[in-house]
Amino acid sequence: MATEEAEKRTARTLLDLLGSGRQSQDIEVPDMTAANRICAHVRTLREARGERVIGRKIGFSNRTIWPIYGVDRPMWNYVWHTTLIATADGEAVVDLQGVPEPRIEPEIVLHLASAPEPGMSEDELLGCIYRVAHGFEIVQSVYPGWKFSAPQSAAAFGLHGALAIGWWQDISSDRMAWGKQLGDFTVTLNRNGSRVETGHATNVLGGPVSALRFLVETIADEPHPAPLQAGEIVSTGTLTDAQPVAPGTEWTAEFTGIDLAPLRVICR
Repeated sequence: MATEEAEKRTARTLLDLLGSGRQSQDIEVPDMTAANRICAHVRTLREARGERVIGRKIGFSNRTIWPIYGVDRPMWNYVWHTTLIATADGEAVVDLQGVPEPRIEPEIVLHLASAPEPGMSEDELLGCIYRVAHGFEIVQSVYPGWKFSAPQSAAAFGLHGALAIGWWQDISSDRMAWGKQLGDFTVTLNRNGSRVETGHATNVLGGPVSALRFLVETIADEPHPAPLQAGEIVSTGTLTDAQPVAPGTEWTAEFTGIDLAPLRVICR
């Protein structure tokens, strides 16, 4: 069993890699319990240098891609004010410098008006959400070739690199209609104007609200839970496989069945 000091060293090693573009095959994370403790150490280190948590991201909520990456469960990690990409007029520019093996994921992002609690039904969880948006997450792997275990991916920032969020859509005036839309829509991911892949709402653990429920229950079951708070955002997971990105590419997603504003990501 890893000692606390060893887990703190792992957290420091991971943080040293962040933004450097470097990778390592030698970062051991034996299980999800250790991963959770390492995540907590990383959070402490990042907050000590002035970073601020603004939400959470769910990783591997799309079960269809588990065999591709050799994982067997979802995981979560933090979104930081330093990893949020500013958008203007439905467009975001992503700097890929220092991001190892970057990939892009089309996602649904939720903004919480109130803190969700364990045991809530999906209707009750929907009541905690006051607006939603289309987002693109840039994910990365400090492990060469995207070869890792689920605990390793969870410890390594949940693979999170950055998050661009489009225009928010207020759902408070008609949550019932939005609940239906969030449970049944399709998305087509485009690179440089050409279709790459199509996904569906149910790919993310049955739908974005179901993914939120997973997150709430999972956090509650952890030894030292860090519950979601009002005002946090939740990126609910990729609706398609994560696609490799490179400078000079432009990405959009076309949604059918849900009223979301478009977002274009330009990679530099």
